[in-house]
Amino acid sequence: MGRRIMVVGNGEIPEGVAEVIDAGDLVIRFNESRSFGPGGSRTDVVAVCSTGRPARRMLASEDWRSSKPIADCGAIWSVRDPQKFAEMRPLLKVSHPELDDFCDDMSVELGAFAADRGKQHYIVPRAIHEAVDAALAEHEPGDYVVPSSGLIVIAELMNNPVYAGSSISIAGFGHQGWDGHPFAAEKRLVDAYVAAGQITRLHQPLALSQGT
Repeated sequence: MGRRIMVVGNGEIPEGVAEVIDAGDLVIRFNESRSFGPGGSRTDVVAVCSTGRPARRMLASEDWRSSKPIADCGAIWSVRDPQKFAEMRPLLKVSHPELDDFCDDMSVELGAFAADRGKQHYIVPRAIHEAVDAALAEHEPGDYVVPSSGLIVIAELMNNPVYAGSSISIAGFGHQGWDGHPFAAEKRLVDAYVAAGQITRLHQPLALSQGT
């Protein structure tokens, strides 16, 4: 039997789904886990932007390091492959010179932090990032820097045989934020996955009536 996987973004959480999320077999949150509380309290994985300022900020923050989601999780996922981002650096230096530290890899530091706390550390491979880029190309993404961490994690779950047969439900995905992510195209792509039955968006009536 596949697992019930809950992917909980940092956007608005529908009322009434916290218990649904906590009843999942695997709950994944992101970065500072701003979904914690309204989006339930169980946390099995924290997926983080593992390069540049977000990673550096989290590692330097005692509030993040000692937060309950980090304390509770069994694994930290770095969503940005080091070699992929090393190759992107010269291109971004030309196209986005203001992102001078965007490709600074912090996965070694994140791995050391995870090991020190007795947690697994996993780096989402570049093939997932590149598969997402290819999928987005069919949804008019325009110019963008990178896909969002949420979409990378969804693709990891959909493509990694470890999760074959699992159901994937998402909440807290508002498809808004930093303009370096192609959020409009991401919404179209995620909507296509939902329409095809590959993932489910958690909404109060559906979630509670189905007990998922």
